[in-house]
Amino acid sequence: MTRFAALLALAALTGPIAVPVAAKDSLGVYSNWAAFKDASPARCYAIAKPSSASDSGPFASVASWPDQNIRTQIHIRLSRAIREESDVTLRVGGKSFTLAASGRNAWARDARMDAAVIAAMRSAPRMTVSARASNGNRFSDRYDLAGVATAIDAAVVGCANRR
Repeated sequence: MTRFAALLALAALTGPIAVPVAAKDSLGVYSNWAAFKDASPARCYAIAKPSSASDSGPFASVASWPDQNIRTQIHIRLSRAIREESDVTLRVGGKSFTLAASGRNAWARDARMDAAVIAAMRSAPRMTVSARASNGNRFSDRYDLAGVATAIDAAVVGCANRR
């Protein structure tokens, strides 16, 4: 399966929280990341699966919803459900962020954290998300960030005309 087909399949299989059931338009594939645009609801996003992806559908995305005036919001679908009240830590570019989380989903606590995470992602080669799973074991999902800056830019431009 080509990388584009794999990313398109990932977008189609993920839940409705972060990405649509089926993306309407591909905005491009950029190394390990891809960008998509969906018309209804209007949203554009960059998305990738972890370098050691499992069948459970984990992904990281950076999305914009122009009709809601939301731009470049990070969302991570974890490979496992986390233990209640467990910290989810994102490490990228020598920086560490404690994300808000519930179940298998994690996100930045506010727009300022979104901006800091994305700035770090643009200049780092990889990022790691770690937490304690519901069974008590620690786990990590690792992402290669090659292509992330271009994919984020493609998603932002893809929704720019909707403002």
